[in-house]
Amino acid sequence: MLEPGDRVVLITGASGGLGTAVTRAFLDAGASVAAVSRSSPVLSGTELRVLEISADLTVAAEAGRVVEEVRRRFQRIDALVHLLGGFEGGTPVARTGDDVWTRMLDLNLNAAFYMLRAVLPLMLESGHGRILAIGSRTAVEPAATLSAYGVSKAGLVMLVRTVAAEVRRSGVTANAVLPSVIDTPANRAANPGADFSKWVQPESIARLLVWLASDAAADVNGAVIPIYGKA
Repeated sequence: MLEPGDRVVLITGASGGLGTAVTRAFLDAGASVAAVSRSSPVLSGTELRVLEISADLTVAAEAGRVVEEVRRRFQRIDALVHLLGGFEGGTPVARTGDDVWTRMLDLNLNAAFYMLRAVLPLMLESGHGRILAIGSRTAVEPAATLSAYGVSKAGLVMLVRTVAAEVRRSGVTANAVLPSVIDTPANRAANPGADFSKWVQPESIARLLVWLASDAAADVNGAVIPIYGKA
């Protein structure tokens, strides 16, 4: 697993319910973390191994700026853990507005493309890297009224698998993790009548991501890994 000072991990969407658990898991594993969020601080207090960056990753130039800031601070990026995403739906295709369609593609697919494109040259030059992206069960199991969300997450999976094919034998790997509903405060608030015990825990996802970023997972490339809890 990770040894102290052995990994530099760039985490996007780091201030969300999943992001805080993933950030803490990598710090606990000894990694240095660049925590990227839209505006909210990820950790309170001073943490020498954390670089907090505010950025709108739906803008291509912002992704490049983030990668450059991390490179200047830590000289390298060993893993990109792309958690950034959004959820919107509830209407069938015939009534889905352009704004929803565009927003889901921007948050769930375009931002990932910008980040992967920005970080790959650095990883390929070093001959080492881990690219991990959080998709959704909906990417492989379509659900009525979730067209924009499902298509954007399916596109993310194809993007990751394409990168995996391109980086084979380079020392870089790319994998996608597909949760069902994640047990976060925001999801509980949005679904007060749900059975939360069936949802997947953020800490379970975080443990999987830490392993996938480690040397132990060097032979895992192009995988699409379900983590559904009891759902």
